[in-house]
Amino acid sequence: MVYSSEDADLDVERIEIELLLEGIYRHYGFDFRNYAYSSVKRRVWHRVRAEQLNTISELQSKVLHDPIVLKCFLNDLSINVTEMFRDPSFFKAFREKVIPSLRDLPFIRIWHAGCSSGEEAYSMAILLLEEGLYDKTKIYATDMNEDILEKAREARIPLSYMQVYTKNYQQAGGLKEFSEYYTAHHDYVLLRPMLKKNIVFAHHNLVTDHSFNEFHVIICRNVLIYFNTSLKNRVYELFFHSLSDGGFLGLGNKETLTSGDTSHFYQEVDRDEKIYIKGTPKNTTGSLN
Repeated sequence: MVYSSEDADLDVERIEIELLLEGIYRHYGFDFRNYAYSSVKRRVWHRVRAEQLNTISELQSKVLHDPIVLKCFLNDLSINVTEMFRDPSFFKAFREKVIPSLRDLPFIRIWHAGCSSGEEAYSMAILLLEEGLYDKTKIYATDMNEDILEKAREARIPLSYMQVYTKNYQQAGGLKEFSEYYTAHHDYVLLRPMLKKNIVFAHHNLVTDHSFNEFHVIICRNVLIYFNTSLKNRVYELFFHSLSDGGFLGLGNKETLTSGDTSHFYQEVDRDEKIYIKGTPKNTTGSLN
């Protein structure tokens, strides 16, 4: 077997990345060791170039000794791709196929895991408001990135996004004029305060933290694609134990609930939109108590 210098370089690169992630975990407690390698690799090299360094080992030294560099690197690793009513067909399916099962509940708890800057949590608030359920709902929107959570709490969005967000809202089955939900300023909009009143933005790390409540709905869309199989299964286990019987799980369009010990406890509600209901292998109807 011929072992090339390129192979050797790739081995060194992987060792450096593994040592970097291990060092961050041991020193700071942030665990990225089971993130998908290709995704981590791209973000590591981005930070190496941004810091004008030559090697990943040099980045490790800076991260372990400079909290500012660590913060920048954590922001690199955080997944912040979101928008209001992202994938409108998901929200339309949720309105049509999940909302009817929530109506009879005395109180509704929803968890948006990996909420980023909060657009999808605010979208859910609008949907529930239009369906007359928002007053009896508490939405828990969590993320590992404290900076992005602070941005979410501000409910401030660039005005230039509104054209796309309005189209998404309409395609998701919106019942009003989208402009009713925000006030426009010079180059940004502020979402109406009523949308914030029942949302709790809080820090939670899917990699290391445990369940903190029982929920009737958990939404985690296009976050798990950045995790390896072991970590995905760990998060699926977390969601399973956080959902009430008959509770709903919504995943991203690039994700599937096909692996892990808990997958056979779910029934598809909408195959295309990746919405599932938790039950038992023999009885998947469940009850939302």
